[in-house]
Amino acid sequence: MKQLIMLSRTLITFAVSLAATSGVAMLLSFACQRDEQSSFGGVDSVATSTSSTAPALKTVNAYPKLKFEAPIEYTHANDGTNRVFVVEQAGRIRIFDNNPNAASVGMYLDIRNKVAYGGEMGLLGLAFHPKFKENGFFYVNYTKDNPRETIVSRFKASSADASTVESGSEVILFRFNQPYSNHNGGKLQFGPDGYLYVATGDGGSGGDPQNNGQNKSSWLGKILRVDVNSTEKGHYGIPKDNPFVGKAGLREEIYAYGLRNPWRFSFDEQGRLWVGDVGQNKIEEIDIITKGGNYGWRVKEAAQPFNDKDNTVTDKLIDPIHEYLHGEDGNSVTGGQVYAGKANPSLRGKYIFGDFGSGRLWALTYEGGKATNQLLLNRAGSIAAFGEDANHELYICDYGEGQILKLAAK
Repeated sequence: MKQLIMLSRTLITFAVSLAATSGVAMLLSFACQRDEQSSFGGVDSVATSTSSTAPALKTVNAYPKLKFEAPIEYTHANDGTNRVFVVEQAGRIRIFDNNPNAASVGMYLDIRNKVAYGGEMGLLGLAFHPKFKENGFFYVNYTKDNPRETIVSRFKASSADASTVESGSEVILFRFNQPYSNHNGGKLQFGPDGYLYVATGDGGSGGDPQNNGQNKSSWLGKILRVDVNSTEKGHYGIPKDNPFVGKAGLREEIYAYGLRNPWRFSFDEQGRLWVGDVGQNKIEEIDIITKGGNYGWRVKEAAQPFNDKDNTVTDKLIDPIHEYLHGEDGNSVTGGQVYAGKANPSLRGKYIFGDFGSGRLWALTYEGGKATNQLLLNRAGSIAAFGEDANHELYICDYGEGQILKLAAK
């Protein structure tokens, strides 16, 4: 990649080594900026889950004849075909048949001329409309320069089975300024309610200097929710039950707030919204998002105090369901998926997530308000994202090696 974000001294050697091995500079885009002036106040109560024995698994290359450039998303169009799509951070969407013997990939969309790519910037998300087969609509999230902005826009395929899409079909839903180049979030996905959810980071630097996470007038540090079938605001509308509808001065698109850099989210079969939120100095967290919820950043890092010396927040701050400290487990969480496939029955109903820095992979069970975490693998590659195919089988984007991985029994 073109640039590295700031790393702590203890991570520099690791980062350089991995970059040399993979042939690309590390995207610790999901990783934490260090803030030596943090008012972080201790970690005595971080342990929120217990470990248990995990099934014997390994990762395998799902498509051994294929190679991708900085893959950052894997998905499908739910269009009745066997096609799958991989997002490359520089600004390309690749398309191919979901077959382990696939030998070539097509260029579904190329918007590198629109995208500012480097470090944590780039083409960061892709979501297909629930009625894609009828309308050909899909949505992307990317960053641009001059000025530096996040763009959430819609493209239209000429037909549902088209193999390429014209970049000129773009319609911008909304855009907002990015004060710094890091912490862009970027994931978007349609929820079971048919609305489009969008993750945004706090705007970057370290420690959220503008306090965007707690500012309900800001786009940043949020989960947004919009109605793409409405024209109320041009090319989208506001769901009537969004928590801040009709409240003067507040951003009506906000669904939840108080997030630092929500790096990947997903819905499970129960409709719960799971997020991996990247920490600042010491803690990574997994959250289950509720409408109107405040997840604490920058007042807290996970469940611990961070910058509360001038805190005027009066609403309840929601703790994560799971936390882990920086160190052997890593330093940059990648949110995952609750497994709903059939190939690995021992994982059914467990939330599979990982860490970009360490490559560790876990299975989290959350029942009755208690989390139990299982370590599945010590090293599963540079875990940039998780995705599903049409059969709900789980795949992992290995950013450094440019591969799409899947889990298999040893």
